[in-house]
Amino acid sequence: MKIWIEKQKYLIDYTLASLARRKVKNAGLLVVYSVLVFVLASVMLFTHALRHEARTVLEGAPEVVLQRMVAGRHDLIPPGYLERLGRIRGVQSQEGRLWGYYYDSVVKANYTFMAPNTEAEAIAPGNIVVGPAMARVRGLAAGDVLTLRAYTGKLTRFTVARILPQDSELVSADLVLMSSDDFRSFFDMPAGHFTDIALRVANPQEVRNVAAKLAAQFPDSRPILREEILRTYESIFNWREGIVLLLSSLAVLAFVIFAWDKASGLAADEKREIGILKAIGWETGDVIRMKFWEAALISVFAFLIGYLAAYVHVFHLASALFAPVLKGWAVLYPRFKLSPVIDGLQVATLFFFTVFPYAAATLVPIWRAAITDPDAVMR
Repeated sequence: MKIWIEKQKYLIDYTLASLARRKVKNAGLLVVYSVLVFVLASVMLFTHALRHEARTVLEGAPEVVLQRMVAGRHDLIPPGYLERLGRIRGVQSQEGRLWGYYYDSVVKANYTFMAPNTEAEAIAPGNIVVGPAMARVRGLAAGDVLTLRAYTGKLTRFTVARILPQDSELVSADLVLMSSDDFRSFFDMPAGHFTDIALRVANPQEVRNVAAKLAAQFPDSRPILREEILRTYESIFNWREGIVLLLSSLAVLAFVIFAWDKASGLAADEKREIGILKAIGWETGDVIRMKFWEAALISVFAFLIGYLAAYVHVFHLASALFAPVLKGWAVLYPRFKLSPVIDGLQVATLFFFTVFPYAAATLVPIWRAAITDPDAVMR
């Protein structure tokens, strides 16, 4: 075993010397190879981190949200629904929620208005709490006064009580929190009505059964499960990831062509080198192992450089190259920092599809050159 290890060390030493002799060619190959890995790894890391953030955000979401539908459109929940929902077996708690959208013609953006239900989040009448992106766009600070036109046409003045923390910008960029009375007055919503109802289910295994009961007892309503919302986010991220990978297909195609060209034959100087090695006593297996180490070193170094560059790009430079496509577009663009999340299976998949094809592509032409007579090869 020790002899075998020493032999591999000598082969690697010779391989490194051989790579150094063709440093310009190999440096260009390493750069192109690393850029390809960088593009693919950046997309995979970014979308995986976004999926992780979506799952984290939805962990505290209610298991079921009930919306009332009229002629296929979302409508207000009338009085009496909360009491009827409390009688359904499996429902642990239910609460009516007040939220809606407001278009601000000043900055041409939509805000999400919401009235908190808990006492800890209660907001005094006449005050509002705004999200970081909205405060940034409108130039707001705590204590400022914001005038908005209500749905009745009346101009309403609100005092900014505070700005939501920067850490929450992923979900609160365009958020405006106000009291329930101010919300109903601003949107001219009747008392006792709600935008939708959030339900907590005692047994997670019974969520679908509870949704089936809701659909049967409230035929004019639509139950939305938390897992369905997460599945929608997954579809959106997969779609955006596919767009970027499609745009990167030219680079992938170039790599495939390059690997095929590598498999079709060796350059004249490489064949001559193999002939010389055979002439001085190298065995066919030694030549194959040496050239395999050469391909393996280039591909592994390219993978490491590309993946590390992608990690820095995504988690330290906010994925500046791909963020507009993967995050989407909005007037109130959230600024947030993704938590570093790495999936081992994803890394293994990327390694397999970027390293092994190139390393394997070198074996056939090397074997053909290695079994050829040294005199014929050098001629």
